[in-house]
Order: sequence, then structure tokens, then C-alpha cells
Amino acid sequence: MPPTGDNENRQDITLLLVAGPHHLAGPDVRALLSFLEEQKHTFNISFSIADPQKQPELLELHRLVATPALIKLDPAPKQVFAGNAIQRQLQNWLPRWQQLGMVSGLSSSLTPSDTAGGTSQREMQLEDQLLVLRQENETLTSRLGVQERLLRMVAHELRTPLTAANLALQSYRLEQIKTDRFFDVMDRRLEDIEQLSHDLLEVGSTRWEALFNPQRLGLAPIAAEAILELEKLWVNRRLELLTDVPSDLPDVYADQRRMRQVILNLLENALKFTPDGGQVSLKLLHRTSQWVQVSVSDSGPGIPTEEQQRIFQDRVRLPQTAGQTSGFGVGLSVCRRIVEVHGGRIWVVSDPGEGACFHFTVPIWRGQIS
Repeated sequence: MPPTGDNENRQDITLLLVAGPHHLAGPDVRALLSFLEEQKHTFNISFSIADPQKQPELLELHRLVATPALIKLDPAPKQVFAGNAIQRQLQNWLPRWQQLGMVSGLSSSLTPSDTAGGTSQREMQLEDQLLVLRQENETLTSRLGVQERLLRMVAHELRTPLTAANLALQSYRLEQIKTDRFFDVMDRRLEDIEQLSHDLLEVGSTRWEALFNPQRLGLAPIAAEAILELEKLWVNRRLELLTDVPSDLPDVYADQRRMRQVILNLLENALKFTPDGGQVSLKLLHRTSQWVQVSVSDSGPGIPTEEQQRIFQDRVRLPQTAGQTSGFGVGLSVCRRIVEVHGGRIWVVSDPGEGACFHFTVPIWRGQIS
């Protein structure tokens, strides 16, 4: 169908949405896409979507602090909208883009005296550039805050290998493990500490997502290793430790070290908050053709409903655990970030007094998807 006169008068806009599959499935991004579809009556929108996991270079190229993010590539200047209110931000800017396009279209036929009493195209462009500079300043400030949080998180991660090394040392002194096993655990934990130290140096100049190295991976050996590493927390406590790992469980596409970190963290919490004689279970299930679901449950005190979302936020500790060791603390926020970077999601199901069950999903290695 040939373009109409209305199409010729519309402002051309080139937009790029940087979002993963889990973002695209969410209600906010779906609403944004519907809103952009409606705006095609007013603008000539050239629109594309990029997955940050497949194109991680976009994160640095556009200095993105978070995803999903919507980027206006053209006309200049470039603008970035991110966070939970992308649509609202866009709604505030669309009238201005339209006004700038109208001025641009008329400028060639106007003389200086025609525009003397109003706002010229150049003035509007300067105002927009100033607004964009302010937005970039806010973005850089947010990025510094993100790096600070990442430093805290990676530093917190050091606790896991140090705890495992300390438990192995105690077991060795009590002659509960053999010398070969002790040195094997210590070697692996020292490797973890060395890698985490490297991450601490990288965080200052690298995004959280860039610290991952996903590959084809079997989760069953990692789960078994995690149980053995935390042996000191469950032996001699009359705990019932249940595992359910299907023999036909498909491989996943994930970072081995990060997956072990998440499973260790969830298991450690479950063992820590389960009383002697209680029950802890670890299940790996293949529910769909795209995801493996990992579930860790306990028979501890449970988590209040109003706290079940907050525990995945940065530096949150539950009131009832404030007097016990480290509570859930930063560990669960680290788990959330790791799972989300892999494209999965993490959540908890719990009733006070009935224990808690933490679930997270990991994408199946695509070579096994029929």
C-alpha cells in the first residue's frame, strides 16, 4: 500500500528495546509494546528488540544500568529509558518529539523573522540536549550505585567458600573426613576465593552480567557436591535430607560456578533454619521443554507473606531472624540476580510455621530442545 500524505508528515523515530525473554513475557513490557503499536498512528516508528544475553555488548555501548531498557536511536540525541516506568517516561517525551518534528518540517520555509517570536528548532534541540545530559547524569549516578551494590554482593559471596573451608577444617580435626577429601575441598574453595577476588577487581569496570560464562551444564553433579560440602550442617542432627533428581534430567545452559553458588546458598539457608529432626529436600524437575526447576524446601519457621518479596531485595533481613547468624540477608538478592541474568526467575512459597520452599528456573541447553 503506497504511503499517504499523513505518513509523510509523521515524525520518524528509531527505537531499540533491550530485553530478555522473561522481560517480554512480563505485563509491563507487554503493555509497552501495545502502547508503541498505538503510537504508529502518530509516528513512523522503526522498532527492534535485542536480547542482552545474546548481545551483551549493548549493555556497555549504551551504558545501560538495568534492563529492560528502551533506547531512542534516531533522531538525535540518543535517549535511554529504563526501570519500571518506561511507558510513563515515554508518554512524557512523545509530545515533545512530535513538536520537534513539526518545527523541523517547517523550518525550511520560515524566515528568521517568522520564528523570532517563538521557539526555534535550534532552541528546542538545545533544550532536549540539556534534558538528555541531565538524564545521562542520573544514569551515571545510578551506575555508581549499582557498582557499589555489586562490590558488597561479591564480597558477601566470599562467605560461602570460607564457610565450606571452615567446616572441612573442623571435620578434619575431628577425623570425620579423610585427608584426601579434606585437601580436595580446600583446593576447590581456594579456587573459588581466587575467582571471587578476581570478580571484585572486575566489578569496578564491568557489568554484573559480564561476570557470567554460561555453557552446557549438568545440575545433578552440582547438587550432589553442594550437599557434601554442607555435610557439617546436617550430619548428627537427625535431619531427613531428601533428594529427587530424575535420571533423564536434561542439561541446562548456565554458569557452573554461579549455579553452585545459588544451590549452596539455598541449601545452607534451609539447613540453618530447620530444627534438629526436621526435613530438608532438594528437587530438580523438568516441567517444560524450556526450563529446569530447582526446589529447596525446609521444615523451619517459614516466612511471613508480607516479607516473601522483600527477602530478594538488597540487604534485607527478616525481623524474626535478626538475632540469628546472618539471616537471609544479601545472599538471596545475589541468588535473584544470578537467576535473572540466566533468564530464569526465583520465588518462595511459605506459610508461617510450615517451612519454606524456594524455587528457581534455569534454561535448558538448546541443543536438547526438540
